[in-house]
Amino acid sequence: MKYRGGCLSNEQSHFIGVIENNLKIFIMAEITENENAGKKVFRKQRAKRHTTRIDMTPMVDLMSLLITFFMLTTAFSKPKIMEIVLPNDDGPTGEVAAPRTLNLLLSGDDKVYYYVGKPPMNDKDVAESVGRIQKINYGKDGIRRTVLKMNMSLFEKVDSISQKIISGENRISQDSLLALMKIYKRKDKRGPIVMIKADKKAKYRNIVDAIDEMAICSVARYAMVDMNEYEQKMLANAPQ
Repeated sequence: MKYRGGCLSNEQSHFIGVIENNLKIFIMAEITENENAGKKVFRKQRAKRHTTRIDMTPMVDLMSLLITFFMLTTAFSKPKIMEIVLPNDDGPTGEVAAPRTLNLLLSGDDKVYYYVGKPPMNDKDVAESVGRIQKINYGKDGIRRTVLKMNMSLFEKVDSISQKIISGENRISQDSLLALMKIYKRKDKRGPIVMIKADKKAKYRNIVDAIDEMAICSVARYAMVDMNEYEQKMLANAPQ
């Protein structure tokens, strides 16, 4: 390479060549940048992906508070049972007094009859008991009224102590009340002895309703007894 001042050495020529090449690259980049400056470049923006995250910490705290609240304020459901006093197997059984014996005869179609006294033991007794048997119902004007007529003394005594506890006049626990009621029933010598007898047509619901009425009327003594054949004849001849 020649220069105005004379010839250049190889090193000088190489150095000048490198400078010229870099200058060309810089000029070309500047020209391209100026051309693109007036153009608007539109690029499609991608939607940002957000990860779904649920913070369960407040929910766990809320559930713990609710469980604690219900445990402290809610009364546990007690099993509903029906207490039936069964006789003891040991010892002789005494004869039931006829005027105190109330016989309830349960039959199909929600029919119920009653008679007072000893059950018939032969066909002659069946013939004589035509007017003894009476038809009633399961309502308050049926079994309940019939039983209360014979058990009014004990019922009023039990109801009186219950009302005093409800009004707050007497403050005793539920267990003490039940124990007192058992004492009243054990000492009762005037109330009826109810014999509940159901034939094959009676429903289980009818038996439960009859036992419920015994509890409502505070009957001290009642029992489930099989209906004999003469009572079935008497029931067949009963008014429909």
